Amino acid sequence: MTAAIAPTEATESAVTGVASEEAVPAQAGSADPGAGAGTESGAGTGSGTAQAPDEANIWIPGGATDEAPGPVTDDDAADDDAAEDTADDMSEVSELVAEDARAFGVYARTGGWAFALMVARSVRPGGQAAGGTPKVSARRFSELAGCSAERVMRFYKAWDSAADDGLVPQFEALAPGQEVELPDADVWLAYYSSRSSAASPRGHAISAAAEAEGIRPTKALEVAENPTALRAAILADPGTAEAARKALMDRLEEDPALRTELVKDIVRADDLKKAVAAEAKTGDRVEYVRQIAEVGQIRTPAGQKIEAPRELREEAERHLSLIDELDGDEEAGEWAREAYDSVRELVTRTVESDPELRVKERRAKFYNSLQKATKVFEELTLDDAEDDVFEDDMLKRLEDLQQAIASCISAIQAKVQ
Repeated sequence: MTAAIAPTEATESAVTGVASEEAVPAQAGSADPGAGAGTESGAGTGSGTAQAPDEANIWIPGGATDEAPGPVTDDDAADDDAAEDTADDMSEVSELVAEDARAFGVYARTGGWAFALMVARSVRPGGQAAGGTPKVSARRFSELAGCSAERVMRFYKAWDSAADDGLVPQFEALAPGQEVELPDADVWLAYYSSRSSAASPRGHAISAAAEAEGIRPTKALEVAENPTALRAAILADPGTAEAARKALMDRLEEDPALRTELVKDIVRADDLKKAVAAEAKTGDRVEYVRQIAEVGQIRTPAGQKIEAPRELREEAERHLSLIDELDGDEEAGEWAREAYDSVRELVTRTVESDPELRVKERRAKFYNSLQKATKVFEELTLDDAEDDVFEDDMLKRLEDLQQAIASCISAIQAKVQ
């Protein structure tokens, strides 16, 4: 400020001095008008005659030359602006304004390091006796600052971490009021977290996940600390609910416990259980059509796998393309049912149109039914049964079954022979 004011004051003094010197001859001339009619050499040394001043000593106002004044240019306007700025610099600045400007400059250069330094040089490290230092405890410092001790400790821990990395001096090397060179503001966020939960293992995991997603860790930590707010956002906003669903699905692969709990929740809710069953049925139908379109194989109702005719494969491809073009929010259930029914009808026609294939299909159906009946009968056991378990109706049904089996055997023997 002083360097800006001194040249201006000197200039004003010089101008004032020269103007005074000019005023003297002018006044003398007015006292004796005839003096100007004397010789150019200035003869006339009487007391009533004023000597003409030397032209070299006459001050001429700026721009008062023989040349005509030129137009005002942009450079002249810039000079005028600079003159106004100089006038502002010359004005007296309030000490409060100057202090605010200095504090702003420190924070602009160093960010939170300026406040961390206040804590580091004023709060005594843990374990240090109160009597051996003018420093105070973090709680006492927070009381003086009018904030929480947790907030003070977050600045304390940030400085401690930076000191361990050799970026700033240790606490013991600092005294109240001491100034040190501070790191750049950009480094501050690497050491400071505005939330106390960030220091826990859970907080570290959340912070790492947030950085992997390209967001600030403080945002993710804030959400984790407010599950009720997260719930409200999910309930009210479809976009948030969709983001939560995708996050849960990504987590299910590495969290078996969460997967188990989610399955239990679905089973307990009848609506969800029906929805899962319907979606599974839709998925099976789409997969059936896709197998024909992409692999070219048919699975008959009896379970046989055969090559799909060209007509059947083209029909499957047509339906599959319609399903694949559906938007993400469109239900595929009706489209899958239509595709499945259409393709299954063509499969039945294919089987019935080929005599050899039709025989294989019926044979496969019979084997399937026989295997199911055999398995069910094998599950019947009399080892641990009590006498009062059996009833007459049970015996009657077994006798009927025996007769049916005997008739089936006789019919097959007749055909085979």
